[in-house]
Amino acid sequence: MGFDERPSQPTVAAEPLWRQYRDEFPVTQNLIYLNHAAVSPLPRHTAVAMQALAQDALDFGSLHYDRWLDTYEAVRVAAAQLIGANRNEIALMKNTSEGISTVARGLDWRPGDRIVAFREEFPSNYYPWLRLESQRCYVEWLSAQDPLEKIDNACTGAKLLAISFVQYLSGFRVDLNAIGEICKRHHCFFFVDAIQGLGAFPLNVETAHIDALAADGHKWLLGPEGCAILYVRKSRQDSIFPEEFGWTTVAGYHDYSSRDMALRQDAGRYECGTLNTIGCYGLQASLELLREIGTDRTSVAVQELTDQLANGAANKGYQLLGDRTPETGAGIIAIQKPGIDSRKVVHDLKQQGIIAAPRQGWVRLSPHFYISPEEIDRVIEALP
Repeated sequence: MGFDERPSQPTVAAEPLWRQYRDEFPVTQNLIYLNHAAVSPLPRHTAVAMQALAQDALDFGSLHYDRWLDTYEAVRVAAAQLIGANRNEIALMKNTSEGISTVARGLDWRPGDRIVAFREEFPSNYYPWLRLESQRCYVEWLSAQDPLEKIDNACTGAKLLAISFVQYLSGFRVDLNAIGEICKRHHCFFFVDAIQGLGAFPLNVETAHIDALAADGHKWLLGPEGCAILYVRKSRQDSIFPEEFGWTTVAGYHDYSSRDMALRQDAGRYECGTLNTIGCYGLQASLELLREIGTDRTSVAVQELTDQLANGAANKGYQLLGDRTPETGAGIIAIQKPGIDSRKVVHDLKQQGIIAAPRQGWVRLSPHFYISPEEIDRVIEALP
């Protein structure tokens, strides 16, 4: 054997992602949780951060308010890093709906302005555009699964296009980069409801030419309810007026005696007042966890688990809502079986410690990366 030669070593398979982070999710001791498209269980890291803030407030009130401010900033920075933005483009919101409404109400609409929206959307990304249609604008309603050519044609002369990253019922994941290119070419404002994909799948606002984006923390970001992010591209901020106007909207909000209404020079202008501090503590911890793992890894795990569910359900005679492909699949599937009440399926699964959701006659299943393939097999076996 030569000097530089070494005996070959057996290849050691990398430890699966779910096993690496299993201890972060005590929920696995009690349930097989397949309802991340609704409300996610908290990771241990996140719960501990929120408990620490609650204890600190119990013992010291607001004595450590400077730490609260640091946490707000940490959430802005972490959220910006997750989506490829700048922290000056991130505002902290109560929920996705507030973020969408901020954009929908803040833009300067003129009679006859055209909007491109999609029929399958969750109500929070449907009602604001429907409301504008009833008042002054024209909305062209498409399907999220329409070909890009049809979306391209609809964007001609449109002021705004609003779509979800992942559809809440079917789990259809759109090609944000392709739609963003269309919007950029047509000078059409591109808004994305990212709640059903952000945290599980990679997203870059620059690559996708996204002008504004909203996402709550309590689904795939693994955070608490009532704490969300709103991204608004810096070049677009002066075109979206903060209709919800509060004391922290203005640049000099630290000076309580000031009556100068000049706006903050970043997305903080959309923060109307006191923030959800304990929620920010939790969301920061969750964002740190996801950044440590990386969405390049979570996306593979989520896709594989959901594919396993889809294939297993199909083999038991279930119909899948929509066509699932590697390009369009996400962490959500909706299934149903002729002659079986989907609500009863969800109820019976719950009795066995399996959490799903009934949605519009379908059983919706949505696993995150920490679920094991063996648990997915148990779910498939439990399906009637």
